[in-house]
Amino acid sequence: MTKSATSIPIVIGSRSPRRLELLQLIADPERLVVLPPRDADEPGFDGLVEMSEFEVRCQEIVELKRLDVIRQLADGAAPGGDCVVVCSDTTVVVKDSAGALLALGQPQEAGDWQNEVRGWFHDYLAGRTHFVLSAVSVSLCSEAGNVTRTLSQSCVTRVTMRDDVDKWLDWYIATGEPLGKAGGYAVQGAGSVMVTKVEGSYSNVVGLPIENTVEMLREIGALS
Repeated sequence: MTKSATSIPIVIGSRSPRRLELLQLIADPERLVVLPPRDADEPGFDGLVEMSEFEVRCQEIVELKRLDVIRQLADGAAPGGDCVVVCSDTTVVVKDSAGALLALGQPQEAGDWQNEVRGWFHDYLAGRTHFVLSAVSVSLCSEAGNVTRTLSQSCVTRVTMRDDVDKWLDWYIATGEPLGKAGGYAVQGAGSVMVTKVEGSYSNVVGLPIENTVEMLREIGALS
């Protein structure tokens, strides 16, 4: 490393504006560079049974993102030189009527997302506790994308929703906020009216567990 790790750029391997906003809280915004993975294809969560399997799959997704971003850096993508790469993935894990775990994705505008979100609230979220699972990796990279150290952690937060969602649901869907949000809600926005309890990292539910990320950035020397 030719420069102090506390001053080199932090590359965010994500398209999520929420992750960028959260990283801006803990690092100088001028250090942050957004470089999303080129490949949007990711393995899914179908067929998984135990929470530990969901954690491993989430870590695998983050590793794919990390390798994608590292390849871009090796190919000459900005910022060039020494940097730190942060990649993360977040999913909402719920239980169905039989108690089996399944992951909820992000409702997309191209589909019938309004009814999809209604179904999620009625079948999995209202009056129940679900899990928000994230995996995060932090890599210290030298020029040309050579990785000198990588750390990774997982974080699980328990979120409980109110049971009387029907009096809020049409209004909430009309805001358009559920679009592009894992599980169809944003705890930091209007979706907060649906949430009665958050056990664990709140920022994890927003999109990036700050506690884990700061710990790894400090251990790797990228934050003082």
